[in-house]
Amino acid sequence: MAEKPLPPTPRSSRAPEVFICKELEVYRESGLQLADAWRNDSPQVAGSEGIQRAYEGLESKGVRISSTEIHKQDEDAPLKRKWQWIILGTIATIVIAVAVGGGVGGYLRHKKISHQSANVTVPVNASSTSSTADRYFNSTSPLPSLGTKTSQWRGRSIYQVMTDRFGDADKSTTSTCDTAAREYCGGTWAGISANLDYIQNMGFTAIWISPVTAQLTQNTSEGMAYHGYWQQNLFELNPNFGNVSDLQALSTAVHSRGMYLMLDVVVNHFGWAGNETTINYTILSPFDDESYFHTYCPITSQDYAFDQEAVEDCWLGDNTVSLADLNTTNPFVISTYHTWIKSLVSTFAVDGLRIDTAKHVQKSFWSNFTSAAGIYTMGEVLSGEVNYTCPYQSYLDGVLNYPLYYPLTSAFQNSSGNITSLVSTLSDIQSSCNDTSLLGTFTENQDVPRFPSLNPDLSLAKTVIAFTLLTDGIPIIYQGQEQHFGGSGDPYNREALWSSSYSTKSLLYGFIGSVNQIRNQEIYKSPDYVTEVSKTIYSDAHTIAMQKGNILGVFSNLGANSTNYTLPLKHSSFKANMTLVEVISCDNVTVNAKGEVPVPMEEGLPKIFYPAVTLQKSGICFM
Repeated sequence: MAEKPLPPTPRSSRAPEVFICKELEVYRESGLQLADAWRNDSPQVAGSEGIQRAYEGLESKGVRISSTEIHKQDEDAPLKRKWQWIILGTIATIVIAVAVGGGVGGYLRHKKISHQSANVTVPVNASSTSSTADRYFNSTSPLPSLGTKTSQWRGRSIYQVMTDRFGDADKSTTSTCDTAAREYCGGTWAGISANLDYIQNMGFTAIWISPVTAQLTQNTSEGMAYHGYWQQNLFELNPNFGNVSDLQALSTAVHSRGMYLMLDVVVNHFGWAGNETTINYTILSPFDDESYFHTYCPITSQDYAFDQEAVEDCWLGDNTVSLADLNTTNPFVISTYHTWIKSLVSTFAVDGLRIDTAKHVQKSFWSNFTSAAGIYTMGEVLSGEVNYTCPYQSYLDGVLNYPLYYPLTSAFQNSSGNITSLVSTLSDIQSSCNDTSLLGTFTENQDVPRFPSLNPDLSLAKTVIAFTLLTDGIPIIYQGQEQHFGGSGDPYNREALWSSSYSTKSLLYGFIGSVNQIRNQEIYKSPDYVTEVSKTIYSDAHTIAMQKGNILGVFSNLGANSTNYTLPLKHSSFKANMTLVEVISCDNVTVNAKGEVPVPMEEGLPKIFYPAVTLQKSGICFM
């Protein structure tokens, strides 16, 4: 039976929680047997020769060291060295145990092993057939799986949470957080659990949280790893965010509300405080040998334009924080990532993954990784080029829609925005991507300037939010967007949400709720809405009108100080004399005899129309 996790200690002193890969645990158990055989059968032979002789002796007795027969994979020398070092380390531990009077038998009865100064409790008689999750995550039982299918994500809307900046369990709204300092500010998984009402009451049906793995701990001149993208150990949780119980409790709380949980994960790299010549690879777990990484070469700006191989094999980062680039063609790296992601998903009942820096890993890696995860995967392919980004959907379920992000924010940044470019890009994406319904649509995140930093006009902010929620794909709203936060870019776009006191009275909070509500209503009434492709039925220098299902959206870049006018909108699917409800103002309009929708363009606000008859008994606009 797994021991219960100890109560969390104060954040400043809490030791990292260690997870053990199933394969490494097999090596440990085999290593004990091998060490015993070495001492008894081959004490006069040292080094790898002694290990080989001991292995042969064990094999003759019917003892199998590894189901993968690592010792025979001479072509994978780093993995062989890892196995040997684990065995030799175990031998050293046994010698110490004998010296203190416990003997080998005493060691085998002992329940704790040490790993980088953190204790892990492992059942002595754990069966080699026990589940991966039980042994991988500190004997923690996995949560019941929802069996979430990729197709089920189409109807979701995602609220992106930066864990460190969202909230703590005590719901404090007075803690200071200097974004410029790039340090931990105190947000936790328990803090997210405590504030789920705030998210769900805006109509969101999924949350995406920061990476959960253990990070480098130094405070560098570029700050600390509060964001989660400088990991150093796949098998430990970030203790600043909480422990296993906290993360499982968050997953349970999310699912109890009918919502989905998406985790951010990093595959491409591990972080190191210092330049590449100073890296101590033994600290990076489980890839603790330099041979698991690509040879150092920095990615240049020219590489992005001309050399995809360099984009995949060279390193991100700089001399302050190196981002050691993993060789994801290495068999051990591949198999370990597959084991890790399976256990991560099962232990925390994860429904979806957002994958960081996906374009920096060769495409062929992602198909099997997605299969191993068994859930929806959405990759970050940071490029505005449709023809570069869309092919990744042949390997991942979806990607973040950066090709739309750039023309979308540009079109509505001010009255000079290029609506024509937006219309053209929408068409290109629909014809080039495999499935636009699985793209992640956004206008803000932790890596780009917040929209109000480009223009603080509230009408324009409402416009890009409404467009994000109603166009093709899975809409994503970044925490603080509902409070009209205006951080210009990293790190200033990573404000602590509690500084808003979690206000539900802000104009954008209620606005987002209304737009999510009409989208959820249409999905309920017409499930095919999520796979239907939006149609641009009108555009001019300042306006685009788009219909998807029964929802008609009209969006302008003129802003709050614009002159009011009526736009006679043709080419919608609505018939003459039909009554439509503008769901933000709750005003009615009637389609005229020509089939035109008289759209009152007021103060540059977006207009969202829906058939009155379909709203009956929905509770929307008091109907």
